[in-house]
Formats: sequence, structure tokens, C-alpha cells
Amino acid sequence: MKIKLSVTLATFNEEENLGRCLDSVKTIADEIIIVDGSSTDSTRTIAKKFGAKITKTSNKPIFHINKQQAVDQARGEWILALDADEEVSKNLATEIKKIIEMTEEEIRLRKVKASETDQKKWQLFERHQNLLAKRDGAFNQSAKETVAFFIPRVNVFLGHQMRHTGVYPDGVIRLFKKDKASFPAKSVHEQIQVEGRVDWLTHDLLHYDSPTFEKYLKRANRYTDLTAQELNSQQVSINLWNSLYYLIVKPKLIFLSLFVRHKGFLDGFAGFVFSLMSGIHWAVAYMKYWEIKKSGESE
Repeated sequence: MKIKLSVTLATFNEEENLGRCLDSVKTIADEIIIVDGSSTDSTRTIAKKFGAKITKTSNKPIFHINKQQAVDQARGEWILALDADEEVSKNLATEIKKIIEMTEEEIRLRKVKASETDQKKWQLFERHQNLLAKRDGAFNQSAKETVAFFIPRVNVFLGHQMRHTGVYPDGVIRLFKKDKASFPAKSVHEQIQVEGRVDWLTHDLLHYDSPTFEKYLKRANRYTDLTAQELNSQQVSINLWNSLYYLIVKPKLIFLSLFVRHKGFLDGFAGFVFSLMSGIHWAVAYMKYWEIKKSGESE
């Protein structure tokens, strides 16, 4: 049987999320590939119920290493690389099923034929893509072949779907042609690298990033560890100015940017907490970096 679409995931202790994720793609996936980082819960048992091909390995500090391993094992012409805490809506599943059967001409014409409402969406997507290009490098939009798609993602934070606070459309490249995209696996914040033109799907992917504050704090702890390591690799000086900047100035600027400029107040209490904690991230990361430097000096 020809494998058109492979769904790939890297997992570690995802029993709370995995069933919802796999159930959302069961009607469109020709195969499901999972690389599991030695989960101690029922993650692999759940995966088996959906007929997934499972590889058990170690849980790497950079999760994208295992994500790339799953992609490498996939046999499909197209790959949908998901996280276990993501859910493909019915509308998105239908769109994916259609898009992987389209010709290049049909893909390009979608925007031209879009409704006025969808045209506004496209404008938002383009602005977001331009910001990503500035951060990660330009995309090859002059390429003849469209090989990958951004999917707009709605983050569910404290049970609230975040439509503001600078986190929408949170475009992520999740759908791409086999051998046309890869994870550099150098940082948790990295964008997948693509060899060809990138376009957008229009329906949202739901991301149950932090349904509870406890889970958010666990994730935030891991991310501040990684940011501290990045500060260390950059050899940021430990001095009065940097201490004031990372502990006070930068957290305030980020809070004001997210809550006021990006209208986080429209997301209510969840928007306030997200804006606040996004600023605090840098203060915590700087303190962890300070500890790294101190422990290095004492050795």
C-alpha cells in the first residue's frame, strides 16, 4: 500500500495527551511513527492501541533529536510531525487530506480564491512569517515547489484558548514532504529547516501547552535551564548592568509588550499570568546562569 501521510511524534510520559492527539489523526494517517524516550507511564501502551510503530530510546535533553529520529523512520510521501499535546481539529484534518493531493498550481491558487475573512488571516500569517524569517533566516519563497506548510496554532493556557498576548497564530511547520525538512536539534526553540517553498494551512492546530499552572511551571523550569545554557554559551558578563537588565528591565519590557502592545488583556486572567511569567522567565534563567558561573569558578 502506498503511504501518503506519516504522522510522527517523539514522546516521554504523555499518557494524559497522547490518546487525544492520535485519535485526531487516525482517519488521515497511513502510518504512525513514535520514538519514545523510555516513558514510565502508559504512553507506549496507548500508542500500540492506535497501531503505532514504536521505538524506545533515551529521553534526550534536546527533544528534537528524537523527533528527527521519528521523521527518519517515516515512509510517507508527506510527514505530519506533531507533539503529543497537540490536537488536529476535524477541519484541519480535512484540509491536510486535501492539500497533500493538490498540484503546485492548486496550492498557489488557494490564496487568490480565499474569502475576505481568510484574506485577513493570510495577512496575519505573512506578518508572523516575516518575524520568524528575521529570527531564523529567510525562507526560500522563490523555490518552484512548495514542500512544507506552517499550521496556525492556538495555545490552550490555564484552560483558555489564547487568541492574543502575542501567541497567535504561533505558526509551526508541521506538514512537509519527506526529505525536504529536518530538525537541526540544537535548541528547543529552533524552527525546522526546509529545502523549498513554505506555505500556510488555514485551520488551527490546538496546543494543550499548559492546561494547569503546575504543568506550566514544570515546562518553564526546563526552558529556563536551556536559556541559562544559551547565556552561558554566549558568555554574557555577570555585572551590575546585566543583573539589572535581566532581573528587572527585560522582565518588565516583556510583560508590557505582551499584555499591552499585543493585547494580552483581551485574554483575561490567563493573558495576565502568561505575560507576567514570560517576563519572569528571563530573571530565573539569569539566576540559573549565575549559578553555573559560580559553580565553574569554585571547581
